[in-house]
This record gives sequence, C-alpha cells and structure tokens, in this order.
Amino acid sequence: MSVKQALLALLEQEPMYGNQLRTEFEQRTGSTWPLNVGQVYTTLTRLERDGLVEAAGADAEGHERWRLTPAGREEVAAWFTTPVARTQPPRDELAIKLALAVTVPGVDVGAVIQQQRSATMRALQDYTRLKRQAGQAGPGGRQGEAPRADLAWSLVLDSLVFASEAEIRWLDHCEARLRRAALERPEPSAADRSADARVEGEALR
Repeated sequence: MSVKQALLALLEQEPMYGNQLRTEFEQRTGSTWPLNVGQVYTTLTRLERDGLVEAAGADAEGHERWRLTPAGREEVAAWFTTPVARTQPPRDELAIKLALAVTVPGVDVGAVIQQQRSATMRALQDYTRLKRQAGQAGPGGRQGEAPRADLAWSLVLDSLVFASEAEIRWLDHCEARLRRAALERPEPSAADRSADARVEGEALR
C-alpha cells in the first residue's frame, strides 16, 4: 500500500491536517490498514520536500494544514490512471513458508496447510460478517456514514473476501499436489532399503 499516494488523493479534495488525514483514510478503508499519525507527518514532510504538498495555514482550531501543489495534482492523476504493477509481486509469507516446508526434512506440510486453511476460513467468516454489518449500517456497522464512504469500505471488504477465498482454493490445490506427489514417488529399491538398514544399524552401535 502506498501511503504517499493515499494522502495525496485525500488532499485533492481540500486542505487537511495530519490527524484528519489519518482519520479520513481509516474511515474509507474500515481501519483495515491503520496508519500511525507519526507516519502521516513523516510522509507529509517528504511530500513537501518533493514539491507535492505545501503548507496551507492553520484552520479555525489552530491545526496546521497541508494542500496539494500542481505537481501533487499531477501525481494523483497519474496514480489513478496507472495500473498497479504485478511484475514484482510482494513477498507472500504463506507461499514462502510452504515452499520451504516441502524442502525441509521433518516438516508436516499437510498440518501446515490444514492450520492455515482453518485460520483463513475464520478470517473469511469475519469478513463476511462485516459485509453484512456494512450493508445494514455503513462501514464497520457505524450509522450515518456518507454513501461514498460506505461503498469504499464495501470494496475493501470485497477484496479481502476474494483474497481469502482464493487462498483457500490455493491451499486445496497444494494439498492435492502433495497427495499426487506422494503417489508418484518411486518405491525405494531393495539395495536402497539395505543401505538404509546398514546406516541405521551403525547409528545404533
């Protein structure tokens, strides 16, 4: 997730101060990716250095606000019109774990898959429950949210649901591949069994 582009997109509407930006971002995404207010201000400082935002003066309550520069507006437009690159996919901890599990002796890969499937199923159930609540009363079940904020939160939930469903299908696929690989694995020859027995016998001496 790009915090930089997200803050620029929010500032395109109107000048805002740091905590306001954090609140707006979390409301629109249902707090799925919480932001630290320190991270927001650090990002704003970098954006100002890069000429994408500038100080806009304080509001009536004394909060120092930021606004987009023309270069910042161009950056937002470019972000919305440029596809998210998939040439370098982000590291997937689960895929890495399973890739290593099948190569490390002694790891029960089937148990790893079953445990992950159970965890992902629980997450899917939670997301589905949140979708029902969002349909009844806005983001996260809160009353009085604007329709666009409701839609934004719903889209985030849809993404999480689809990702969980895809992960479960992939885990089923991995389990089937493991079963097939076990069936296709050749039986050890008599010579191999004899050699293994000799090694075990020597180890016991």
